Amino acid sequence: MSRPLLFLDVDGPLNPYAARPSRRPEGYTTIRASVHPGERPLRVWLHPGHGRSLLDLGFDLCWATTWMDAANRWIAPVVGLPELPYVDFTGALFVERPDGVHWKTERIVAYAEGRAFAWVDDEQGPADDSYVAAHHAGPALLHHVSPRLGLREDDFTALTEFAAALGTSA
Repeated sequence: MSRPLLFLDVDGPLNPYAARPSRRPEGYTTIRASVHPGERPLRVWLHPGHGRSLLDLGFDLCWATTWMDAANRWIAPVVGLPELPYVDFTGALFVERPDGVHWKTERIVAYAEGRAFAWVDDEQGPADDSYVAAHHAGPALLHHVSPRLGLREDDFTALTEFAAALGTSA
């Protein structure tokens, strides 16, 4: 059995952007980065230990973020991840759907092609759960991460338990 995919959002799970703006969370470092050349740089808080923790989970990692390939340039080196594949959201970024499904969901399901996956993000909702259940044949975990806190131990535990239930944990 192949390892499940883990789709990673940057802003929220890896960058707790909604934390108190005057205080960087403990253990995090600050970078200034632009998703697109010429844009005003954003303040991004990243935890250098997250990469090792994510790699140890037993998943094949994939970016699922507005950063797309820029995550390999700006985010991966800081958190300790290798270059990762990414879901291409070109043409879908921020497009609202009348059914309330997040604009990432359809592309993530298509990318997974029936393969088991977990998706960590701060924006999924019940409509996304319903969409995945109706359109994805394999097991899936849509795991919400607080954008005020970022990935925490309980999030890693939930991901470990999901992988273990599939029989693919590291």
